[in-house]
Amino acid sequence: MLENIFVHKGLAGVITDNTSISKVMAKTNSLTYRGYAVQDLCEKCSWEEVAFLLVNGELPSFSEYSDFIEKEREYRNVSQDLIDVIKKFPMEAYPMDTLRTGVSFLGLEDKRIWDDSPATNMDKFIQLLAKIPTIIAAFFRHKEGKKIIAPRTDLSASENFFHMCFNKIPEMEVIKAFDVSLILYAEHSFNASTFASRVITSTTSDIYSAVCGGIGALKGPLHGGANEQVMHMLKEVGEVKNAKKWMLDALANKKKVMGFGHRVYKSGDSRVPTMTKYAEKMASLTGGEKWIQISNILKDTMIKEKNIYPNLDFPAGPAYYMMGFDIEMFTPIFVMSRITGWTAHIMEQAADNRIIRPLSNYVGLPQRKVLSMKEREA
Repeated sequence: MLENIFVHKGLAGVITDNTSISKVMAKTNSLTYRGYAVQDLCEKCSWEEVAFLLVNGELPSFSEYSDFIEKEREYRNVSQDLIDVIKKFPMEAYPMDTLRTGVSFLGLEDKRIWDDSPATNMDKFIQLLAKIPTIIAAFFRHKEGKKIIAPRTDLSASENFFHMCFNKIPEMEVIKAFDVSLILYAEHSFNASTFASRVITSTTSDIYSAVCGGIGALKGPLHGGANEQVMHMLKEVGEVKNAKKWMLDALANKKKVMGFGHRVYKSGDSRVPTMTKYAEKMASLTGGEKWIQISNILKDTMIKEKNIYPNLDFPAGPAYYMMGFDIEMFTPIFVMSRITGWTAHIMEQAADNRIIRPLSNYVGLPQRKVLSMKEREA
């Protein structure tokens, strides 16, 4: 009989396992991937280099990078069967649902479904990294009533995604900002979607099931869907002159304000300054300064009134909007990035596995006698 039980709702403050993938360094207020500060990775590395780093543990050499890039580009095409399935998705379907279904279809096509050896899982990771953008872009085009555009192998991952979505490649400043967003979203320790992926992996299920579980968790507005809600909020505010009153009214009415606060960061998300820098660059390029001005007023008012700081979703939402993406595309783009963190954790869990099965504290009725219908009606 357990006595004096303290339940940590949401597992707050509970350490459930060891990891060598990422850590929030309190002393330097930095998020690190494999020991490297993420803000430094944003400035000095490509998105593909960081993807390699997270899953392999080290930044690639030139030859390793070349091999990785070559294989990723070879895997970008999806089967005609999957394209045909995407064309049958309802036009009004939410893209996270279509992406989850697309990844599940990839699992159906993979004859190595029960081969979870490190080498095979690494190959599956590169395929997912390459094909997930193709699935997202294909449904985006289908939903717009436009012809689906095949991937190209002569472009970087980010350039190719813009090509598949819009049939054009934007300025390199836009590509850099998009790369930075992918790097910042790539990994964040035992967040809800990553933990969901590790739980599924711990049962010795396959990588596709674990990734689908991660997608399901990321869909929630309190997790990945928050960047979409941020942009909906900014559009609701509408004009700079409305921003302060909107925030004060929201706080007075105890309205949930998306894009603020974080379970780990208490004095500001270390990723925000870097993403804000590139969101401001997007505003300069696209004439979207209004969104930055509204954001700044909302941020300053929240900090003054509640001492709560913005998280990564706050600048990422308007940045994606200014790049031309529909709001409901923001969370699928998050998946394009987080597939790296999920896979790193899936492989780490599999390498030293024990099924994740916590206890619960029962607060229901004590054991009681079952009465027959006649007895219950008496």
